[in-house]
Parts: sequence; structure tokens; C-alpha cells
Amino acid sequence: MLRAEKEIFQDLALLCASDGYAHVVAYLCFRDNAIRFDGELRAKDFKHQFSTERLVRTEINTLIGLMCKARISLEVPPPGKMQELIEKTEMLLKELHEALAQPMSLAALDVEAMKSGNANSFASGMAMREPIFYSGESAYDFQYRELALRKYASDGLWIEREKGFSLASAKKIIAAVLEMQDEKAMAALRAIPLLPPEQWTILPAYKVSSEDLAGRAGLSVGEVNLFLNAFAIKAGPACNTQFDSVNAFNGANAFPFIDLSGDGFLLFQRYSLSEAFYDTPFFWMCSDRTYINEAMKNRGRFLEAYSAERLRSVFGQTRVHENVDIWGTGQQKVGEIDVLVIFANRAIVLQGKSKRLTLESRKGNDYRLKDDFMKSVQASYNQGLACAKCLNDPQYAFRNAAGEQLAIKPAFKEIHIFCVVSDHYPALGFQARQFLKSEETEVIKPPFVMDVFLLDVLCEMLRSPLYLLSYVNRRIGYADRIFSSNELVVLSYHLKRNLWIDDATSFEWLGDDIAVDLDIAMTVRRTGIPGADTPDGILTELGASPVKTLLEQIEHVEEPATIDLGFLLLCLGGETLEGLGRSIGQMARKAKAQKKHHDLTIAVGDSGMSMHFNRDVGQVAAERLKRHCVNRKYACRAKSWFGVCINPENLKLRFGVEFVYPWEQSDAMDEVTERMSSGSKTLTDAASFSGKRKVGRNDPCICGSGKKFKKCCLGK
Repeated sequence: MLRAEKEIFQDLALLCASDGYAHVVAYLCFRDNAIRFDGELRAKDFKHQFSTERLVRTEINTLIGLMCKARISLEVPPPGKMQELIEKTEMLLKELHEALAQPMSLAALDVEAMKSGNANSFASGMAMREPIFYSGESAYDFQYRELALRKYASDGLWIEREKGFSLASAKKIIAAVLEMQDEKAMAALRAIPLLPPEQWTILPAYKVSSEDLAGRAGLSVGEVNLFLNAFAIKAGPACNTQFDSVNAFNGANAFPFIDLSGDGFLLFQRYSLSEAFYDTPFFWMCSDRTYINEAMKNRGRFLEAYSAERLRSVFGQTRVHENVDIWGTGQQKVGEIDVLVIFANRAIVLQGKSKRLTLESRKGNDYRLKDDFMKSVQASYNQGLACAKCLNDPQYAFRNAAGEQLAIKPAFKEIHIFCVVSDHYPALGFQARQFLKSEETEVIKPPFVMDVFLLDVLCEMLRSPLYLLSYVNRRIGYADRIFSSNELVVLSYHLKRNLWIDDATSFEWLGDDIAVDLDIAMTVRRTGIPGADTPDGILTELGASPVKTLLEQIEHVEEPATIDLGFLLLCLGGETLEGLGRSIGQMARKAKAQKKHHDLTIAVGDSGMSMHFNRDVGQVAAERLKRHCVNRKYACRAKSWFGVCINPENLKLRFGVEFVYPWEQSDAMDEVTERMSSGSKTLTDAASFSGKRKVGRNDPCICGSGKKFKKCCLGK
């Protein structure tokens, strides 16, 4: 029978107070957190990180927080006792997980709600406690360290005045801690075989002293001590008393160093240090009534400025605008957009919030959980939606922070709303799925809810407007059908496989191990560790293909018709893109050698595209391309069709056209398309993503003509 959560937690607290328990924590940290590799960082080096037996960081921090509530003994337990403590710890944590998950079980559902079809086992605060606690990390530790310097750049003088160390010194000290722990871990491992089993321990790897750190960082011992004490907790019976449940405040999170009273400090989880460096200083400032307002302003400025900076790295300086005011008739200000991105006929409206998840929400308080969500994500979305509705309305004017009016044409095909929070918000995507109330129109798409860390990774890996917007379009389109513990998993899947879900698939779960390639790439890029900085997949498979050349040109042309064509190309599977690249090269070579016009057509679902290779004068080439696209669109019964004219000499994109309108039968068009030219080559994308077999020569043609494929589009 399942025991009460409180009873399990109390047993765990008693266990953590055992003599020598620090050695158990050290063992679990090394076993479950350390990543060992030789030469380059590879996927196999992360394998143990995805074991179901591994403890997550919140579980280990729970052990550390409970251990700090008693006197810490550093005596090494006998081998048998050590094993007993480890096994009992894992047993109690497993039991605790089952207790936390209980409200989501079928037994906890309201029977009447189930009968009415309105049951939602995840909508209550108690049910949300489990995903909040076990949701995993939404940021990399190096992101916390990098962004902390940006977040508190305007607060540096306050920190130096009140705490006695500078941000620059903090950066050096943290780097010294990480280097020392790596070296000490290797030394401890080498020492273990030389010691009797009674002295086997990895605890020395987690011990640091201010003297050693000062020498390595090139700082005074005094300044290092001030830093360590600012982020340290002093263990004992009077310590961490408020930590009485898994979701209560745990001082070990905000203060990751354990002060050993003159014998140095223990730091078990380096990730916790990075996170505390990002989070804790803000709470110091909030305790200063004379500075709290300035701290709040700086926090908001950081989120907006950093979001704009990252988006500019993708879209360029001129397409990203900060603090855009919306003015209606009568010179009335009706809204404000934190960051606005304009790219051809696409727009991103980004609204940022700094509201955190409160302790009462973490404890399962329904009202506070929904109130926190309303004040952060829902409020952000509501503001973004109101602003998005104005973009396609010509009565509104948009002015930047300098008061200059932006030249915005109200003819957007897609408007995306980004709701961005500045801090780690546990189970953010999960909560958004349960609580967010949103609207969707043909133009205004469902919101993309994220933290600033995900925005950073998106802009790092998808560094072109087409790639980023294409992913966003598909990710939000699959919001109710694709599930994972965090968004990094979905992005990694996309980078490797090109995110695509067949219409027949209603639910798809992605395992955490899928994120390993993205984890490696980001670590290599940001820390300099040897390894692959780009996952094999959509960013590598095109190589020097003509398709890649075409995509790069499309982004620079920035015309709605060619941009839409770019999105169509990015939806294709790897084999299709490879075949298309070969065909483009063949058609260009033929057109160049024969000095004659050649064309290439590809049909994809209810859309398609035609490429004309010629050097005809502009008007002649344009009329030919338009006529051909209209005919092809009709023959394939497509809803939309794209066309581009390419110079066969250098594969330069000359211009593009687009036709979007419903298909309707026409006797005249039947006659025209029956006599279509047979000078084009046609590809199909029947096997790109869905797993369907390729179209055979004797299969019905994909254009819907009723003829066999070999007698229809295959030969055209």
C-alpha cells in the first residue's frame, strides 16, 4: 500500500542525517552527474544520463537540503553501511515519486468528470507537483553563467557595494571551482585503488577552499570568501528548517556551497552553483527596499534586450525592433510590443515576463498556481494577441523607441506570438498545455511559450530566418500531438529528423535521450570542449547542394512568394532534397549546354513548385512561368503552387511567383492541361516523412488525374 508522502519524506530526512551521509551524496552525484569522455565528446558518453535508475538534480538537491538540517559528519561509512545507505536512499526516492504521481493516476480522477468527458487529471495544483519537481532542466549550466553576467550588468555596482565582490570576480571564481573539481575528481579516482575499501570515497572531489580558489582565480582570499559566504549554507539543527516537503523552499538550491566551519566548503552540484548565480542575486536586491524598483526595471530590460539581440543574430539588425508602440486613430496608444520581428510576410510578436513560480504553487495550491501562470504566461499572451491583431489593420501605426514610424504593410500571412519568461519555470510547456487560453486565426498562429534559455538555443542552432520560422510553424502546429519532458528534446529531434508528424498520428512521445546531439553541439559551441558542434541532419545534409544555394538566395530576396517556396522546400525529406538537388544541377547543365529552356516540377501534398531554367528577357520568362504554374496547379488539383526562374549559368534566382486559390474543375483547363508540354521533369515526395512507399510507375498519379503515374506526371 502506498504510504503518505509526508511519512516518506520524514524517513528520508532521518536517513540523510546518518553519520557519513555526505559520502553517499558524493557517490550519487558522481555516478549520475559526471560525464566522462576521451578526446571528443560523443553520444555514448551521455548514455548513463538517460538511465531510468539515475537520480535527477532535484532529487539529489533534496538529499543535500535534508542532510544540511543536521550536523554533517565526514567520516567514511564502512562499505556495507555505505551500500545500505545508497540502496535505502534509492528505495525511498522511488516511493516518494510514486506518492507525488498519485494525484495523476486514474484512481484520483473524478468519476463524474470521467463520465461527462471533462476529466483532466493534470489540471489540479496537486497533480502539477510531480511534473514541476521532475520536469528536468530547461537550461544548460553554461547558459546560466553567461546570462547572469548580462542579467546583472546594470546591478554590478550594487552587488560590489553590498556583497564585496564584482561580477568579473564571480566569473573567475566559478571557473576556478569547475576546473578544480574536474582535477580533484580525477585525483580521487586515481587514489581509490591505492586505498583500503574502508576509505573509498569520491567526496574529496567536491571540497574546495578559499585559499586554493584565490590562487587559481588570481584574486584575494578575502574577496573569494565573500563570494563563497554569499552562496553558502551552514549545516546544523537550525538550518533549512522551512524545508519540510519536496516543493518547499530548499536553501541548498539558493546556497549551493556547504560551509564546513573553517574546513573549507562542499559543492556537490556545479549546475546548482550556475543556477544560483543566475537567480539568487535578484533576491538579495529585493530585500533592499531602496533598490528593489531599480532591480525590477533592470530585470525587464535584460529580457527584452537579450531577446532582441538573439533574434537579430538570425534576422539581422533592420528586421528586429524593440519597444514598439502601437498608435490608433486620434493618436491614442493602444499597445506595446516588447520585440517585433518583420520578415517578408511573416511577423513575430515577442512579449516577455519575469514572473516566477511561487513556493505556494510548487506546493500544489490551485489558486496560486493558476494565478502565477496568469500573471506570467497568460498575461504575456493576452498582450501579444492584442498587438498581433493590430498588425494586419491599416488604421494602426507602429513606432519604435525613438518615435520613428515603421513601414509595416498589413498583409501578413503568419504572425507568431512568443511568450518568453526570464527564469526557469518548471514544466513550462506542460503548464501551458493545461492552462493557457488562446485564440487562433488563419493568420495569428498558436503561441510558442518558452524561457529565455530556449530562445537562445533556437537562435544558436537555427541561424537563418527560413530555418527558424519553419521550425516554429511546425512546432506549434504539433503542440497537442508531440510530447517531451522539455523543448530541447523536440528541437534536437527536428535537427536530426526534420520535425514531421503524419496526420494519422495523434500522439508521439519523445524520449530525453534524443536531446543528446543538441546537448553535445551546445556544449562544444559554448565551452570549447572537442566534439561535433552541429548535429547530423537538416543543417548538414544539404552540404553544397544547389538546394542550399537556392535557400540562401531566397532569404536575401525576401519576397512573399519566394519565402513561401523556401518553407515548402524545408518541409521535404532528406532523400527528396537530395534528388531535387541532383535534378536542379541536371536541368541547369542542359539549359546551359543546349541554350534552351528547361523546367523541373515537384508536387508535395496539396502544393507544388516549378523551376524554370532560362535566360529569356524578364517579361517573356515571367509570362511563361506564370502560365506553366497555373497549368501545373490545375493538373495536380493543388491549393497552392510556386514558381521560380533560375539563371542556368550561375544558378542565380531571378524571380518567383505564387498562386494560392481553391481548385475548381474547368473544361477549358482540362483541355489546356491535356496538351501540356512534355519537356519537364517531375519529382514526387510521397515517401518523405509518412513512411509510405514511393509512387510506382503503374500507381495512380499523385496529381489526381486518374491516369497511371507513368502516363501522366512521370513523363511530363
